[in-house]
Amino acid sequence: MTEETKTIAEMLQGRFDTLTRAERQLAHSILENYPVSGLGSITAIAEAADVSTPTVARMVQKLGFKGFPEFQAELRHELEAKISGPIAKRDTWVENAPDKHVLNRFTEAVIGNIEQTLAHIDPDTFDAATSMLADTKRRVFIVGGRITRALADYLFLHLQAIRERVTHVQAISNAWPHYLLDVSDGDAVVIFDVRRYENSTLKLAEMVHERGGRIVLFTDQWRSPVHKFAEHSFSSRIIVPSAWDSSVAILLLIETMIAAVQEANWEHTKQRMEELEVMFDRTRFFRKFT
Repeated sequence: MTEETKTIAEMLQGRFDTLTRAERQLAHSILENYPVSGLGSITAIAEAADVSTPTVARMVQKLGFKGFPEFQAELRHELEAKISGPIAKRDTWVENAPDKHVLNRFTEAVIGNIEQTLAHIDPDTFDAATSMLADTKRRVFIVGGRITRALADYLFLHLQAIRERVTHVQAISNAWPHYLLDVSDGDAVVIFDVRRYENSTLKLAEMVHERGGRIVLFTDQWRSPVHKFAEHSFSSRIIVPSAWDSSVAILLLIETMIAAVQEANWEHTKQRMEELEVMFDRTRFFRKFT
């Protein structure tokens, strides 16, 4: 993966160890409300981070930009992509669509998304999130948005079989406050939020954080504003030749996490699965061929 395919946030995170103390302070400030926090004047950005304007200029050059205007132009491009709707997304890829069948174009895009997503996943962060979801002393709450509720339902269905005390939170804003009543200090709350980020999801995350809930966020490469409340965030690439974003890379992370949680307490999980199979047999839920 080249620098050109990375967001500025990914560049900052990838080069963090090479930055000076002042530059790290600046990077934290920019990432706090990314990308909007980088769109002011160079003086305003420096003041917000409590660093000098030369520090801003030096860090921008370290990221490979010729100057501050080029840096901000890229941020504006990212912001435009971040808030674009289905029609704008389609127009973007149609202009430069390669002369290949849609199956090939789409598959190549998805494979690229997976590769770039995995390149930015910290195994230690993944393991920490897995341990949190596997800890049966905690309750687990799962919530998705208008589109991502399908991902939330998929994760819920599997975790519900693997362990007890798992709740699927209804995404509509007039329903989730009832679920919030049961969130206690230390409980795990999995949130799915991709562009265009939903205001009700952000409010939910804020209130979960206030109650001591520990958030695991699945989002896109631009990062949902929920990330400022999240203990663990996983950013996936989602762009494909379509008016709609792809969930394949996010689904890969979900399925991997399901497998890891399953193995963390296998004997307990095995017992639950055996009991579930007995119930399926008694209710004749599945067709038998013997």
